[in-house]
Amino acid sequence: MFSIKFSDAATALARATTAVSVAEAHGCLSGALCIATQYTFPRWFEELSDDSPQSLGPELAPVKDLLQTIYHETVRALTGDEMEFTPLLPDDDAPLARRAEALAQWCQGFLYGFGSVAGTQRNLPAQVDEVLRDFTQISRATAGDTEPTDDDEEDYVEIVEYVRVGAQLVHDELQSGSSARR
Repeated sequence: MFSIKFSDAATALARATTAVSVAEAHGCLSGALCIATQYTFPRWFEELSDDSPQSLGPELAPVKDLLQTIYHETVRALTGDEMEFTPLLPDDDAPLARRAEALAQWCQGFLYGFGSVAGTQRNLPAQVDEVLRDFTQISRATAGDTEPTDDDEEDYVEIVEYVRVGAQLVHDELQSGSSARR
């Protein structure tokens, strides 16, 4: 889905003065977009910067461009008909512990983005509520100290697929509901 590699985005964001990881930043964006179709790039960009968009500095314009690309590709994937949304996570060649940590960060970001836009909204469809509860559990995940097995690898792949489909489901449920209310 992304024209930008996770590692390139991580390097670029590390150069910026933000304490948010790429996975968490993308989770925040995804969660916010699921509940608010009008969640804009400037708003997300401001969320990522320490104090204001200017805190990133003009020398970091390439970081802003990279984030803008991620923003537009995420919007396109969530709103498209192809079910091509995927969380922005490390490549499969990264150690499993790093990928699991990034997945937990992505879910934390998703819950933050969703909650910051949803506010006090309480009447969520049961399926959305279930996905949010599951994402809460995944956000608490940690990698064990033992060497990962093939089963661990398969479990990770299944969880990533659940997160991918779950985020798309949340988006589709809430956006179809909002268009039906108009």
